[in-house]
Amino acid sequence: MNASMKETVNQICTWMDDKKAQDIVAIDVADRTIIADCFVIGSGRSDQQVRSIADEVEDKMAEKGDLPLLRKEGNREGRWIVLDYGDILIHVFHQDERKYYNMERLWADENNVIAFSAESQNLRV
Repeated sequence: MNASMKETVNQICTWMDDKKAQDIVAIDVADRTIIADCFVIGSGRSDQQVRSIADEVEDKMAEKGDLPLLRKEGNREGRWIVLDYGDILIHVFHQDERKYYNMERLWADENNVIAFSAESQNLRV
């Protein structure tokens, strides 16, 4: 992941943390799929919190202005919202859906997961 993308992903993680998202991780999937280079995943405890997290990221990304939102899915239900920014796909899950779909199991290994540390407000490998 290049420095610019890592900075953007770190900002996304910080915005998610500001809305109290849980278990925030970024997964570098560039060598595994053509869908995106990075997945950012976080969870909320309620449908409303999931929507609030996704809305915050969407608003902040629009302010930042360097990556356009290409597609948004799942907002009405608030159980799994996907924000597609091309190279970065953001998945905001309700905690129950996250356990069920377990995207980390499908895409992650010890070499491509970057955890977000709220204490340092930074990604750490």
